[in-house]
Amino acid sequence: MSEALRSLAGRVAAIARAAGREILEVYAQVETARTLKEDDSPLTAADLRSHALIANALAALTPGVPVLSEEAARPPYTERSRWTRHWLVDPLDGTREFLSRNGEFTVNIALIEAHAPVLGVVHVPVSDTTYRGIPGEGAWREVGSGPAEALHVATRAAEPVRVVGSRSHRGDSLAGFLARLGRHELKAVGSSLKFCMIAAGAADVYPRLGPTSEWDTAAGQAIAVAAGGVVVELDGQPLRYNTREGLLNPFFVVYGDRRRDWLALLKT
Repeated sequence: MSEALRSLAGRVAAIARAAGREILEVYAQVETARTLKEDDSPLTAADLRSHALIANALAALTPGVPVLSEEAARPPYTERSRWTRHWLVDPLDGTREFLSRNGEFTVNIALIEAHAPVLGVVHVPVSDTTYRGIPGEGAWREVGSGPAEALHVATRAAEPVRVVGSRSHRGDSLAGFLARLGRHELKAVGSSLKFCMIAAGAADVYPRLGPTSEWDTAAGQAIAVAAGGVVVELDGQPLRYNTREGLLNPFFVVYGDRRRDWLALLKT
C-alpha cells in the first residue's frame, strides 16, 4: 500500500502543479473578475479553472473515486455516507489572499479513507513549492524541479513560542489563548500554509478557533501528521471527515511538541 500511495502522491502533485499554472495565468492579469458565493466568499476564474483541471485529472487517475470540491455541487450525506474513499479538494485555498496579491494561496488535494486523510498535497503556485504527506510514511517539500526534502515538526517548542494563525479570520478566542500562552511570536499566514509551517518545523502551534471547511484542512492535516505533528479537535480527538451532513470543521489545534498541554491553553 505504501508504494502505491507514494506513486499516487507523485501523480497528484503533478496535477496540483498543473492547477497552479492555471491559477497563475489568471493571477498575472492586472484586474481579476470575481463574484460572490452564497456565503459571501469570493470566487474567481482561477478557482473555476483549477477546479475543472483537478476534477478531470482525478477522474482519469482514479475512476470511480468521488471528488468533493469546494467549487462543485455537494452530494447529500445520504450519498456521501456510503463513500469508502474520496478526494477532497480546494482548488484555490486563500482566494482573499489571491485577490490581495500576497502570494499566500494554495491548491489542496487530499485522499480520505475511513474519515481520515491518508494522502495530502499542498501546492503553492507563486513559489512553485509542493508539499506531500502520507501519514505513517513521511512528508516532503519540493521547490520547482529540485529534490524532495523530508519534513519534520519541531518536537521542542521554541522560546518564545512560534504561533501561526489565520490572516483573514481572527477573534477573541485566539487572543485568550495567546494571553494564557505567555511569551510568543504570532505570524499571520493565509491558506493551508499554516499546516505546512508546522510540518516544516517553522512554527510550533496553530490554534484554529474560527470557521474552516473540510477541504481547507484535509491536505494540510495529512502533511502535518506525516511530519510527526498532531491535529486534534479541542476534545483531543483527531479531526475527522465526512461524518455528518455539514462540511464545517469544529475548532482544532495543530502542533509538534507533544510535551506541552496545548489543549489546556485552549480551554476558557
